[in-house]
Formats: sequence, C-alpha cells, structure tokens
Amino acid sequence: MSAAKLKVKTSSKPNSRIAVEVEVPSDRCKNSYNEALSKLSRSISIPGFRKGKVPKAVVMQQLGVKRIQASALESLLQKVWTETLDQEGIEPLCEPELEDGFETILENFNPEKILTLKFETDIAPVPTLKKSSGLTAEVENLIFDPKKVDELIEQSRAQLATKVPVSGRAAKKGDIALVSFKGNFSDDGSEIEGGSADSIEIELEKGRMIPGFIEGVIGMNINDEKILKCEFPKDYHQENAKGRKAEFRVSLEDLKVKELPELNDEFAKQASDKENMTDLRADLEKRLKEDTDRQQAKKLQDSLLDVLVKELEVELPKSLIDQEIRIIVEQTAQNFAQQGIDVKSMFTPDLVKSLMESSKGEAEKKLRQKLALNALAKAEEIKVSQKEINSKLKEVEAEMKLSKEKNIDKDRLKEAINDDLLQEKLFVWLEENNTVVVKEPEKTKDQSKEKSSRKKTTKTNKENKSSKTPKS
Repeated sequence: MSAAKLKVKTSSKPNSRIAVEVEVPSDRCKNSYNEALSKLSRSISIPGFRKGKVPKAVVMQQLGVKRIQASALESLLQKVWTETLDQEGIEPLCEPELEDGFETILENFNPEKILTLKFETDIAPVPTLKKSSGLTAEVENLIFDPKKVDELIEQSRAQLATKVPVSGRAAKKGDIALVSFKGNFSDDGSEIEGGSADSIEIELEKGRMIPGFIEGVIGMNINDEKILKCEFPKDYHQENAKGRKAEFRVSLEDLKVKELPELNDEFAKQASDKENMTDLRADLEKRLKEDTDRQQAKKLQDSLLDVLVKELEVELPKSLIDQEIRIIVEQTAQNFAQQGIDVKSMFTPDLVKSLMESSKGEAEKKLRQKLALNALAKAEEIKVSQKEINSKLKEVEAEMKLSKEKNIDKDRLKEAINDDLLQEKLFVWLEENNTVVVKEPEKTKDQSKEKSSRKKTTKTNKENKSSKTPKS
C-alpha cells in the first residue's frame, strides 16, 4: 500500500523530542496478518505435513492467533515507522518508543480494524543564539614564571640521581627505603587486598603512601620491624577500604639516599641534547614560554566560548547526552589502558555506572559548546572551502609520510581537517567581534596593589580593531 494513505500527526515535546501519531488503515493491518500467516506456513515443521505445505488452519491451531498477530504487528511497526519517517521528513536520533508498549498494542490489535500507533523519538535540536557579537569575556593573563625552569632542572636531577646506600642512622624524610610489609584491617583483621609487598623501594616523601605509613617508617633503623597504625582516606579508590583503620607489619631492609648530579655541562648533556647549561636553560625557557602562550590562547578561547554558550537557546535530547557520556567514559578507559592499567578488571559494571552518572554534567557542557559553535557557523555563514581543506590535507599527508603512518581513512581525515579549520575560523570571528578583557592574576594584585596603575587591560572588538588581544 502507498505511504500516502498513512495519516500522521506530529507534536513537539520537551528536550528536542517529537510525538508521532500514525493511523494505519485496516487493509494494511489485514495484509500484514495474511503475510505473517503465509510466512509461518512456509517455515513451520509439523509431523505429517511437508515443509511449506502446512495448511493455514493447522498453523493457526498449532501456533495460536496471538503468535501470528505478534509476527504481523512486528513487521507492520517496522514498515509503518520507516514510511512515516520518509513521508514526514523526520530524522530521528534514536529508535522510537511506543507510547502504549508492544504488549498493550498486541492485546488490542484487530487486523480487521484501523490501528492507531503513537511513537516518540529524539530529533536533532535546533540551536539558536540570542546574541553572538558585542559580548564581553574575561580571561586571566598567564605570566611566565622563570622558577619553572629551575623546577624542571631539579626534576631531571632527581631522575638522574645516584642511589647511595647509607648506614649507621635511622631513616629520615627523603630517603629511599627498601621495605617488606603486610597489611590487615584493624576492625576485623582481614587481609588488605594489595596491602602486602616484599622488598620494594619507597621514597620517604609525604603522599607516597596512605597517611601514617611514611611517618611510621621514618625513624626506623635497618633490620627493624614495626607495626604501623594507619587509616585509609575517606575518598580512597578502593571501595571496601575507604575510611578504615589498618595495621601494617613493616620490616626495613635497607636505606639509600639520592645523590644529585652537579649542575654542569656534563649534566646538560645527560639531561638533554644540549651541550651546556646555558643552552639547556635557554631551551627550557623557550619551551615553557611557548607552553604559557598556548595555555593563554586556550584560556582566551574558553572564555569566549563560555560567554557564547550563555547566549545559546537549545533543548538537549537525552540520546545525544547519552552518546556524549559514552564517549567520555570510553576516553577515560583508553587513558587508563595507555598507562598500562588492566581496564577489563578495573571497569566493573558499578564503576562504569558511577562514571556515567558523574560524567553527565561534563557531557551536557560539551554538547552546549558544540551546538553554540554550530549555531554561530550557520548564522554567520562561516565555512571552510575545499581549497583550504586540500591545502591542509597535503601538509598532514606529508607529516604522515615522515612518521610512516599507514592505514589512514582519508574521508575521516578530511572531516577532521574541516572541523579543525572551521573551529579556527569561528574563534577568529569571535575574537574580532567581541571584547576580551585580559586581567592580571589575583596573586599579582595582592602583592602589588600600589602598582595597579601599571596593569594592562587589552580589549578586542569590531569597533576598536587597532588594539587586539595578543595571540599565541
């Protein structure tokens, strides 16, 4: 039968959802029933009859009318929904839900009568912006701290340090202790999962172990044994250990101390590809300044995006939120896997459920950001030309050849390039058509209130393009 005979009514529901009421003519219901009966007659096997030659009356007697009606209704629902989507131009984001439920519809299904079906589904939201220009965003000015160069150098010194055995004194903070230990919970004496080890090195620094452990080892002498009383933090990652008191029987087997290398040209060669400390410091300073500039540019973009999202009017469908949540959880799992963590054993159903619940806010935020940028691109007709995509594609392919990357999906690569280039254009537009106030850090203000007159505020807007925010 022609889809034109379907009578369809649609109505909008909250959260970008649509209700669809379809009236299915009785002849279509009857045809579906007859088709189901014929199909079952050809497939059913009954002793005394050849397969495919079972009389319909026998099939009805063997299977029952409801079984045939259920088969007819399943087929009818699928065909009617497909035709309705095509007829009404609906593009659903998820599978439809039956308002009355399949069992209720089946209970009232009569192939001789008109059937009214009520579906619900999510559809793509239509984001709009109340305003996209003339907005004011604030961003804190990031100031490069030269002390970070020294911090990086000290980290390298620690990594290149030599471990020297010590004796004749007790363990103290900063030492490296070789210990064996076994832990039990204080309340019931049960053994702590993962709470035992043989001959492992632990740096005696705060935060390396649970509270009470490092503090207990400090003061011990080599070959000493001691019972340490500790308590697991209330936010400890292991559920059954949270907030519980524990006892650890610890033996100190050896002590070492880190002997740091001297800060000379030899150290520079060991720590980097530089020939001397002057070049090493210059290189670290350059990299840290570039990193500060990147962070500043990211903060600027984030501040512009935040004020743009405040102008967004949109209803988020549940299916899109759920999809974004799944992406976040999958990325979390990938990050753990890259660190060598056994994801299969760690990601229990309870943990996955907890992650999904806690990721909802982040998922909604990301969706609003994407939709705000999409709305801006549409409103201002900001697009990426094929010429721009092809030019960038050549650059990326050249880099891939150098890195010998293979099996790249070219269509997906083009899509990713288009997304990146479009985002760049959108942020350029936002920066040119809005005001960004760059504020000095609060810490700087507190330290130098008398120098407030020397603080700089940089603005960018379409009326004053001569004073633009510095770009990284």
